[in-house]
Amino acid sequence: MKIYIGCDHRGVDLKLKLAKYLEDNGLVVEDIGLPNSLLDDYPEFAFKLGEMVRDNIGSLGILICGSGVGMSIAANKVKGIRCVRAVSVDDAFKGKNHNGCNVIAIGSEVTPDLNLVKEIIDTFINTKSASEERHLKRVNAIKDYEEKNEC
Repeated sequence: MKIYIGCDHRGVDLKLKLAKYLEDNGLVVEDIGLPNSLLDDYPEFAFKLGEMVRDNIGSLGILICGSGVGMSIAANKVKGIRCVRAVSVDDAFKGKNHNGCNVIAIGSEVTPDLNLVKEIIDTFINTKSASEERHLKRVNAIKDYEEKNEC
């Protein structure tokens, strides 16, 4: 499984630590390749990562900004992407298992504890996607809406 990772200027340090952690645990991690600066804008990173995840079936994405909110909103504008902003292990689990999320957004200033962030990311990666009928029904309703309305 390939993991794409990207961040704005507020997430660079956490991105580097997470990428190393994931690679050390045998995962294939690819930085989305956009340079950071103090004037960068989070939507650019979210859109690019979302397109990469969408175009590479079975991959997942990790986005990092100060709060995780902006990245999540922007990523969810990419057709085929369902992004959860997670501040807890439960958010990560439910985002993937209940809502079929394929991207997670983390706030470097909201969840500064690296051990907690690792646990959140591990949960997201290792949790199975939505499979219960009630969850699939909801995920499919979102996909159908997205198809009909070209979000």
